[in-house]
Amino acid sequence: MRVLIFCLLVLSGCSQSDFKSSEYLELRDQYKVTIERDRWGVPHVHGVTDADMAFGFAYAQAEDGWELIEDTIPFYRGNSARFSGQDAASADYLIQWLDVKSWIESGYDTQLSPETRALVKGYADGLNYFAAKHPERIKKAVLPITTEDIVAGFAVRHLLFYGFDQSVKEVMGPERVREVSKLVASLGLEDTPIGSNAIAVAPPATEDGATRLIINSHQPTDGPVAWYEAHISSDEGLDLMGGTFPGSPLISLGFNDEIAWGVTVNKPDLVDIFVLDVNPDNPNQYRLDGEWRDFEKSSAHIPVKLWGPFWWTFERDILRSVHGPVMQSEHGYYAFRFGGQNEIRQVEQWYAMNRARDFDSWYEAMAQHRFASFNFVFADKTGNIAFIHNSLTPKRTPGYGWSQYLPGNDSNLIWQDYIDFRALPQVINPSQGYVTSANQTPFNVAHPLDNPSPENFAPTDGYQTRMTNRAVRSLELFQALMPISEADFWAIKHDKAYSVKSRAGQYIQEALNADLSQSEPLYQQAQALLSSWDLTADVDSEEAALGVCLIRAEWKAEQDGEPAPSPRDTLMQCADDLMRVSGRLNPLWGDVNRHIRGAVNVAVGGGPDTLRAIYGTGYEDNGYLKNIAGDGLYYLVSWDESESLSVQGVHHYGAATMLPDSPHYDDQAADFANERTHAPLFKSAVREQAGSVLKYRP
Repeated sequence: MRVLIFCLLVLSGCSQSDFKSSEYLELRDQYKVTIERDRWGVPHVHGVTDADMAFGFAYAQAEDGWELIEDTIPFYRGNSARFSGQDAASADYLIQWLDVKSWIESGYDTQLSPETRALVKGYADGLNYFAAKHPERIKKAVLPITTEDIVAGFAVRHLLFYGFDQSVKEVMGPERVREVSKLVASLGLEDTPIGSNAIAVAPPATEDGATRLIINSHQPTDGPVAWYEAHISSDEGLDLMGGTFPGSPLISLGFNDEIAWGVTVNKPDLVDIFVLDVNPDNPNQYRLDGEWRDFEKSSAHIPVKLWGPFWWTFERDILRSVHGPVMQSEHGYYAFRFGGQNEIRQVEQWYAMNRARDFDSWYEAMAQHRFASFNFVFADKTGNIAFIHNSLTPKRTPGYGWSQYLPGNDSNLIWQDYIDFRALPQVINPSQGYVTSANQTPFNVAHPLDNPSPENFAPTDGYQTRMTNRAVRSLELFQALMPISEADFWAIKHDKAYSVKSRAGQYIQEALNADLSQSEPLYQQAQALLSSWDLTADVDSEEAALGVCLIRAEWKAEQDGEPAPSPRDTLMQCADDLMRVSGRLNPLWGDVNRHIRGAVNVAVGGGPDTLRAIYGTGYEDNGYLKNIAGDGLYYLVSWDESESLSVQGVHHYGAATMLPDSPHYDDQAADFANERTHAPLFKSAVREQAGSVLKYRP
């Protein structure tokens, strides 16, 4: 038996961690930082230096959600199957296939500034210090966490946010789904981002001369990319409050006394897939410019959990061409070239943005142009507002359909550079005083007088063409309500209506136009009920459960890139589902749509693709929809005419993301559902007045 165990240990690659708790416990003396917890449990982390802050910020995040950080580190390393089993092996292969580790090894010391490296080191040290101090929280052999892990997290998250992994899944499907482009006119790209709102107004659009911003990025309610709220500051001038993801030493969106910004997802065409001609006599070669070239070959080493502490390391070949990494499927060899390839400087740009204190310094940070995607909406105390459609859009050879596959035998198609940041679609200080970003085309984000013109951009750029209901509805509200009062701005944020001009509104109309005269009475009753719906997902609506059921089906199809299902069939299916689960066609929407956390289980208004975005699941199993994504942490930021800051906000759950026994696990959940916000306790004096302040060193 001992021999068998020894062999298993050798075969599995088991090893003892080189993590020595005593060494990491000594790190505390190197960093001068305090953590202050306000009445909501939100950490306010202050360091003498920015690196000191990062150490404390890591510790605070680990206190609230170490388990989330612990789960994500193996994913960024490409060895999560070692802990989670074979289901995670494909994700591990993707990370190793991308070769993110080599990106970091080749660029960490040369591409990142000493200040950024110090910040990242402080953050990694903070995580390791927490782990050494709290061994009872450690479940996986991921220690020590390295600076490379933190930088890899930024690089990988940016790729996944614009949907790079979907392109890989497409290629690995059972058949080729796109044509190989010839030298013809370029085709457009239809995309499917999932959500987020960021809306800014300034004079002359405001009734009282104020400048306002809605920060409202939509994320899952739980997990590694659910919003975590914090305030970071240092004696070096850093001072910012907002939302971030566990595993990041910086704030992703938020505000300070002078500036604020929100972020929304965009998905321009950033992935180009080249079909390679492989030598029939030598599968290790591909044709380029009339010559056979050798693939660069390496191996992915993927440890997969077997049982208990044992795992087995599987190996799989990785091929690379001049274009980039290569996937082999049943129908060919495909090389990938994509926005953000080999880029590790995302953390450097976030750092510069966090340190900005006015529009010029923030815009200069944006111009570093390290993010593969994301829209940004900015506002400041002096009345500047801006919309930036950011993307690492390649400079492509004109004349090809770049949304199709590309011939891989022509090196002229292997682009080398990106479109300059300042040449991307942007709206800065619009004449009509408002911008709204809700995952729509960048050419319809403001008043028609202020929108960028698509004629000024090349078809090969691959910008988005879609309009969401949130975009249509917010632009309608601006037209109807101008000039915008503070109450109007609040109403826009929490609006729960579907525009009759949106895809959703048109789909409902198609269901109403369907001929059900020969159908069962139940379906005729459903159609009659639907005809009385005002297209608003209020908690007391008797029609919204049926109407949103239809819209969910249309929305899901759009997200999946598929045609909308038959409105007639969907209406009948929704009627059947409601009768089976609720026993009636018209349950109150608040009885169906629920926000649930700990002991809190309350009605919540809104629905898919409304400005009050709520995405629920589980109706078939529970008889209600549990909110799992959409609105989360959000802020309404305002500066009055005297440049005085005012902020209201709320988190969808609370600060203690992974601690069910904490009072801050769910202390904001009911307020979130009932649209009761509070002033974030940004100032120390205000925190003290509010009471329940806890101040300590890590």
